[in-house]
Amino acid sequence: MANVGVLGRIFQRKPVELIHAETDHGELKRTLGALNLVLLGIGCIIGTGIFVLTGRAAAIWAGPGIMISFVITGLLCAFVALCYAELASALPVSGSAYSYSYASMGEIVAWIMGLLLLLEYGLAASTVAVGWSGYVNSLLLDMHLVIPPELTAAPGEAVKNGAGVVIAHGLFNLPALLGILAVTCLLIVGVSESATVNNVIVFIKLAVVIAFIAIGAFYVHPHLWSPLVPPQVPAPPPGTPMDMGHQIWRAITDVLSTSNTPSHYGLGGVIHGAAVIFFAYIGFEAVSTAGAESRNPGRDMPIGILGALVICTILYIATCAVLVGIVPYQSLDNAAPIAVAVNQIGIGWFAVLVKIGAIAGLSSVMLVLLYGQTRIFYTMSHDGLLPSQLAAVHKRFKTPWINTIIVGIVAAGFAGFMSLDKLGELTNVGSLAAFAIVCATVIYLRITHKDMARPFRTPFYPVVPILGVLMCLFLLMSLIKVEDTRNFFLWYMGLGVVVYFAYGLWNSKLGRKGAVTLEAELAAMGTHPPID
Repeated sequence: MANVGVLGRIFQRKPVELIHAETDHGELKRTLGALNLVLLGIGCIIGTGIFVLTGRAAAIWAGPGIMISFVITGLLCAFVALCYAELASALPVSGSAYSYSYASMGEIVAWIMGLLLLLEYGLAASTVAVGWSGYVNSLLLDMHLVIPPELTAAPGEAVKNGAGVVIAHGLFNLPALLGILAVTCLLIVGVSESATVNNVIVFIKLAVVIAFIAIGAFYVHPHLWSPLVPPQVPAPPPGTPMDMGHQIWRAITDVLSTSNTPSHYGLGGVIHGAAVIFFAYIGFEAVSTAGAESRNPGRDMPIGILGALVICTILYIATCAVLVGIVPYQSLDNAAPIAVAVNQIGIGWFAVLVKIGAIAGLSSVMLVLLYGQTRIFYTMSHDGLLPSQLAAVHKRFKTPWINTIIVGIVAAGFAGFMSLDKLGELTNVGSLAAFAIVCATVIYLRITHKDMARPFRTPFYPVVPILGVLMCLFLLMSLIKVEDTRNFFLWYMGLGVVVYFAYGLWNSKLGRKGAVTLEAELAAMGTHPPID
């Protein structure tokens, strides 16, 4: 390392050829086909975003314009998904965007990506668990079983009844904590078993969402969609031009301004709503973490990523239209807005069915997110950036069990003691920053590795990755206007960089041995017991 220098060392890139060699000699068992990957993506995408955050985003930020918010976010995710599909087919590894960054921008950027992915997957699982807790509590109330309200919310958070009246303040969210721990135990048993459970749950969840759209459509009141974009609150000064062109310009300048308060309603609110419900789409790229366990990644990874995204986008927009057409958007500030809507319809058996489907669906999302996080840590541990114990494989279950236990405990802690709003915002910040880097990575590898095999190529290059970067940064600006979110993110990233210089820099295999030595070691490796 002395020959390279610290500055050169932290930007040392992991050769693409070395990543391919590690994949060829990996321990992970290739058991997942195209259908498994599509269902894995759907299992992760359809969850808290649609079952929980949609209601709050409509009530607080976008009004019925939440439908437009989903179109904006879906368009952005289409750009990002095309970039992910190219990278996942060319570099089928468990590390997802972490590995892509290591190959393109160097070790320090890969480490930062690892920090962002911890927000995207670890905190996302906690966010989902809080939504899961809301539906569990609603279903138990229907069965006349009551969990003390103080045990259903984060410390100090107001707990409201069905009429919106505050009845208590939370101590910690017990159901959310227990839900994460249960999913952690399932992941320790093995991904094949987990994938089977996930497939069953996904079919149940899809059936419930489609039933909500089909039955709920008969109870829609079209007048509730008007105005599609409610006036901005507070209203702009008298005499302010409010034609469409001026509204668009005002929304853009509002996002880019230094104000700490995002817009409520208006086009600015629709844009901030798009940033908030961005969480709803996160799951599509969780498919990329299964690259090393895909039977035919060159063909199956793009199918899994793009197929899941297209299916879910259609269902999302339809669900939003029904939701805000049944219940006035002002009444949707609830942890279980779909439950509010089905209660409004008044069909008892349907309400129970939807709540059971939501609980099952959110369970599968927790499973996929925790699965993705453990595989990223597994890859980082193999690279020496994290302790080797995180790559230890259970002798019986063939899973990275120590890694899974640690991730599960940390996620359970956040689920039990942090509010839904904060968890969702921080998850989105990490995801948007990570997605911007992924889009930039496609451009970098096209320039530096022109001849690399790419079974899938991002169409309309370089327009698609450039638009992906710009849209991610634009929505990111909307989120970091919130002071608490910005401060937490900056402290988290700062401490993460300190950990890299204290541990990762000195233990990195690439830094200690160099790419040539590592490639020689991989060439001499035999086959290993597969990880399930």
